[in-house]
Amino acid sequence: MKTVQFREAICEAMSEEMRRDESIYLMGEEVAEYNGAYKASKGMLDEFGEKRVIDTPIAELGFGGIAVGSAMNGNRPIVEYMTFNFSLVGIDQIINNAAKIRQMSGGQFNCPIVFRGPTASAGQLAATHSQAFESWYANCPGLKVIVPSNPYDAKGLLKAAIRDDDPVIFMESEQMYGDKMEIPEGEYVLPIGVAEIKKEGTDVTVVSFGKIIKEAYKAADQLAEEGISVEVIDLRTVRPMDHKTILESVKKTNRLVILEEAWPFGSVSSEITFRVQDEAFDHLDAPIKRITTADTPAPYSPVLLEKWLPNSGDVIQAVKEVMYIK
Repeated sequence: MKTVQFREAICEAMSEEMRRDESIYLMGEEVAEYNGAYKASKGMLDEFGEKRVIDTPIAELGFGGIAVGSAMNGNRPIVEYMTFNFSLVGIDQIINNAAKIRQMSGGQFNCPIVFRGPTASAGQLAATHSQAFESWYANCPGLKVIVPSNPYDAKGLLKAAIRDDDPVIFMESEQMYGDKMEIPEGEYVLPIGVAEIKKEGTDVTVVSFGKIIKEAYKAADQLAEEGISVEVIDLRTVRPMDHKTILESVKKTNRLVILEEAWPFGSVSSEITFRVQDEAFDHLDAPIKRITTADTPAPYSPVLLEKWLPNSGDVIQAVKEVMYIK
C-alpha cells in the first residue's frame, strides 16, 4: 500500500492507461505545460509528449467536438474541464453528439470519451462556479456519470471509465484534490455502477456521494455516541445507479436519508426517493428525508454559503426525524 493524494490518484490512472493503450490522450486547458489547473496531470507532458497531452484554447465547444470526432475514428480521448461549470459551453457536443452517436449510427460508431473535472462548490467561487451537474448529465441516456469521494475510488473508477466504450462524465472536486489515502501498489480497476457500504449500520440508511459524504461520516460518528447506528452508502456511480444496494439496506434499516450537494428540484435524491418508495414502500417506517443545498444560486458571502451547503448537523437532524427522536 502507498499513500497518495486525490490528484495523484487521477494522474496515476490516466498515465497507467496511456501506457497501456496508445489511442488514449488527454486534452484540455492547461493540462500540459502547467501540469493541470489542479496539478492532476503533473509530469504527463514530459512522459507522453505534446501529441498525447494537449493544451487547448479556452473553447470547450471546439475541443469537445474534436474529442467526439476523434473517438468515432478509433481514439479514446480524456477531456479535462477546469470546472464542469465550463462544460456548459460545450454541452451540445456532450448531449447531442457523444451521448447519442452509438444509437443514431445504428451501432456503427462507439464514442469512448471521458469528460472529467471538478463539480459543485469549492468555497467562495460564487454562483457560476459552484454548480453541481450530476443530475443534469445523469438525465441523458447514453452517458455514464461517476462521482468518487476518495483517492482509492477515483483511481479505480477512472481506469474503468477510460476503458469503457461509451462516454463517461467523471466528476471530481477542487476541495478533494489534496485528500490523502492509502491505495494498493500497481494497477486495479473498480466496476462502474456498484455502490459501496462505507459504514455498516442497523437503524438508518444514509445515501450520499462525492465530497459531501464526509458530512455523513461526521454525523454517523456523532450519532454512534448517542447509540444510533447509521449505515452510510457511497453511490460512487450516479448512472447507472446501484438501486439494489440501496434497497437491500433500506429493507434492513427501514429508514432512509439522502445527502446531496445539489439543488433539490429534479435531483439525484429525487430519483432515489421514487425508486425506494416504488420498490420498498412496505419496508419504510418513516417518510424518506433528503438533504440538499438551498434552492438558490450559490452565494458568495461565506456566512450565507455556510447556510446554503448541507452539513453534518442537517444529517443528524434528518436521522432523528426519521427515527421520531425529538
